[in-house]
Amino acid sequence: MNEPADLQAYVTRGVEKVVAASLKATLRDPRESAFMVRFAAASKLASKRRAEAEKTGEHVPPFLIASITSSCNLHCAGCYSRCNHATVDAAPVCQLTDREWLAIFQEAEELGVSYILLAGGEPMLRRDIIEAAGKMPNIIFPIFTNGTYMDDAYFTLLDKCRNLIPVLSIEGGKEETDERRGKGVYDKLIANMDALQERGLLYGVSITVTTRNVQEVTSQAFLDTLAARGCKLVVYVEFVPVTEESQDLAPSEAERTLLREGINRLREAYQEMVFLSFPGDEKSSGGCIAAGRGFFHINSHGGAEPCPFSPYSDVNVRDTSLRQALQSPLFTALRAGDILADDHIGGCVLYEKRHAVEALLSGAGR
Repeated sequence: MNEPADLQAYVTRGVEKVVAASLKATLRDPRESAFMVRFAAASKLASKRRAEAEKTGEHVPPFLIASITSSCNLHCAGCYSRCNHATVDAAPVCQLTDREWLAIFQEAEELGVSYILLAGGEPMLRRDIIEAAGKMPNIIFPIFTNGTYMDDAYFTLLDKCRNLIPVLSIEGGKEETDERRGKGVYDKLIANMDALQERGLLYGVSITVTTRNVQEVTSQAFLDTLAARGCKLVVYVEFVPVTEESQDLAPSEAERTLLREGINRLREAYQEMVFLSFPGDEKSSGGCIAAGRGFFHINSHGGAEPCPFSPYSDVNVRDTSLRQALQSPLFTALRAGDILADDHIGGCVLYEKRHAVEALLSGAGR
């Protein structure tokens, strides 16, 4: 698949929409609004850097996903990270240090990356790395967390470093959340939301959308609960089945349409909230935007991967720069081929076409 000529314009418009929506969402909070104004200027500079790189044939994505640990205290049903053995119960070995991650963050800023999503495992287990991220005010770091490790020290850090935005994982109501994440998790999340609202801190939620909860998590009753607690960001992530037993949880095309229509409706009804969807409308971007087209992933050991759902890597950032990693043979082959634009059932095309990705990785099909 050849890169669409307007891909840079597409992702830039997407980033600008998120920035504009975030500004609108924070107008009532002077401190958050002041930060977002400064970030809007930094985002424009980052867009300019990406555009300059594009002129020389180098495509830099605005998003990076950083899985900063392989440890997690929960065992959520159907967790892709555990199924891919990226999250384990054993003590972590050879993970990137906080200094290594800070160097990655600094290079990412120089390239023009605007957002670095911190994931895991459970990212709040790595307070050292999150503190390092707080030193990079020109990049926004959404922290995708299960919320069970938030404490007063974290609240203080979030208050000081407004570029750190916790995104709490929730599945809907108490029954749905505790069924997937464990008893008592929902109550902990609600307590954290109340504490964040009381302190005037910007936060969001991340929702794994399945066949079982798609209607509830796009309902007015559910969004009213979030809005009343000061939530400003809602990220919908379509469930990706990484085992045969979980296939029935993956949204069908009809349910994906329901999700898209629901998000459009919610954007009109809740204008002080930002709604994002992953993978979103792939057709309008010419296919999946992984492998550096719109984002890429670095795992806890430094491997540069197309996507968290596609844990394949032929280069490690310990051995090379981010710029060089983006031009790895695997990333280059994926961007040049047809896999990212292939039809698929739903969720992640790279997972569904994993055998083709494995063939590229091993050298076949080049």
